[in-house]
Amino acid sequence: MAQPDTLSAARAPVPSPAVPAAPATRHSVLGEEVLAAYAYTPATLAGLVAGFGMLVALFWGSLSLAVMLPWMLLFVSLWFVRIVLARRFQAAVRRHEGAMDWPRWRLGWNVLTLCSAGAWGLAGWLFFTRGLGIQQTGLILVIYTFCIAAVPVLANQPRMFLAYVALCFAPLIVRIATGGDEHGLRLAGMLLIIITLTTLLARNYRQALQRVIELKLRADDLLDQLRVEKRAAEQARHEAEVANRAKTQFFTAASHDLRQPLHAMGLFAEALRQRTHEQPEVANLVNSINASVDALEGLFSELLDITRIDAGGVEVRPQSFEVADILRKLRLHFEPTAFEKGLALNLRGGHRVVHADPLLVERILRNLVSNAIRYTNDGGVLVAARARGNHVILQVWDSGLGIREDQQAKVFEEFYQVPNTPAVAPHQRKGLGLGLAIVKRLADLMGAPITLRSRSGRGTVFTLELPVGVKPAPQAAVPWSKGPLGLTLAGRLIVIVEDEPAVRSGLEVLLQGWGAQIASFDSVAESSAWAAASDPAMVRPDLLIADYRLENGRNGVDAIVALRERFGAKLPAIVVTGSTMSSLDKEAQEKDFHLLLKPVVPNKLRAMIAFKLGVKSA
Repeated sequence: MAQPDTLSAARAPVPSPAVPAAPATRHSVLGEEVLAAYAYTPATLAGLVAGFGMLVALFWGSLSLAVMLPWMLLFVSLWFVRIVLARRFQAAVRRHEGAMDWPRWRLGWNVLTLCSAGAWGLAGWLFFTRGLGIQQTGLILVIYTFCIAAVPVLANQPRMFLAYVALCFAPLIVRIATGGDEHGLRLAGMLLIIITLTTLLARNYRQALQRVIELKLRADDLLDQLRVEKRAAEQARHEAEVANRAKTQFFTAASHDLRQPLHAMGLFAEALRQRTHEQPEVANLVNSINASVDALEGLFSELLDITRIDAGGVEVRPQSFEVADILRKLRLHFEPTAFEKGLALNLRGGHRVVHADPLLVERILRNLVSNAIRYTNDGGVLVAARARGNHVILQVWDSGLGIREDQQAKVFEEFYQVPNTPAVAPHQRKGLGLGLAIVKRLADLMGAPITLRSRSGRGTVFTLELPVGVKPAPQAAVPWSKGPLGLTLAGRLIVIVEDEPAVRSGLEVLLQGWGAQIASFDSVAESSAWAAASDPAMVRPDLLIADYRLENGRNGVDAIVALRERFGAKLPAIVVTGSTMSSLDKEAQEKDFHLLLKPVVPNKLRAMIAFKLGVKSA
């Protein structure tokens, strides 16, 4: 007999998780049994044809047509009725028209199965005594084969299986026992024993099949539960992504709005400081204002850095560079602060070459050195680069307060500040506790391990491990016409495009205090109209300073394009922005302008102006 098909032969396709399950895709135990029975239809039909053909071949010519033809007609009729029933069942399953009437479909299957058993039993009664030895043996084997084949189909219906076996074999056994052969009773007894063993086999198979069906139904329930939980997890993930984008957008928008007054405050404070040389008390107040602006700028930078990292807005661009390039910047930035506290700032190993993102490495070292100076009251800070195998380790040592061992695992967490540090003055404990969290995130982005060792009261060392790089080719130094500290803008015409009145007024006062001539506008349209009305032979701006966000969705880049169309593509330009969009960096490179992030400290603005006026545009 051919092996039965899989259960899926008569089942509808399983719906996708996004579509509600159709009624016919989940069934009771009875439904699964009926589906399994009808799934055997192709194998059953093929087996019937094979058995029919063997019996006809064995007994053709040995039986009269009056006996053979009625049996053949009965058999063929049952075969076609099975086909019709199977087609109707498949159509009902595909239509899913309400709940399936499983008992009715099982009854139809059982009736046809018993009729087929009766046909085989009739063949045994009619054919056995009319055949010879090999014909009789073939008849017994064919009928017994169909009894075995019925085990997987009828094992879950023990009474039905007994009825099927009885209809198949009872007429044959009775015919053998009463046929008058001297060995008839013995052969009939042997067949009875074989049928009994087959019945026991069917019972064991039925138990195993029931366990399989129960496990399948349980698996279906678990699959449905998994789909529900998966949809819930996807919904939660989507909501988390929306919340994260909203947080990033909030910080970006809020930072721009809050940086505007800070930016103006810094400009006015610097302009005021230049006019208070003979009033030390006022000068001290102005210096305090500038220090507060610097502190707020640091807080904004930390918040925006952590937000950009979380939003995936930081791109790692590794290259080979000498550590000395970063150490020079660290010395310029931190040496005055260290000197003011009476600390020694030592930088070693500048000749080492590493392969990493220089901007991210500089940001990491800036945060580490800033913390080291802040929490060190005596001694000094050492930044050193050392070779270690195929890597270079960058270390920041300090002789400060140190970190207790139970706190060391927490210092890289967001918004965490080491408690109980009485040796640090209140004004030094500024910050949000994000500096080391940013350090860890940036190091992880580069795949660079960072560790710390510390002893309370003795000091701390942070170690960043980077791969060794290839020494880059030397580059010619860029000439400077005037340093920022000695900047004078006498005779220079600077165009300002800024829509915030307070910021625009602060810039005007500050730049005029440095000796510059000012052309100030609050929109791209107004500055473009001024440029169109000006004669380039008589009026030629030396520098353009524009805010990024301007009127009616326009921006500082539009102002740059408009003025360069009139005064030439080499017009130097600075764009001041409160946004930290990474796309601005690429646009600045393409359009040949520099960015300053609000609030702009006057010293940074002065240094940038000196750079733009001292170097010819490419």
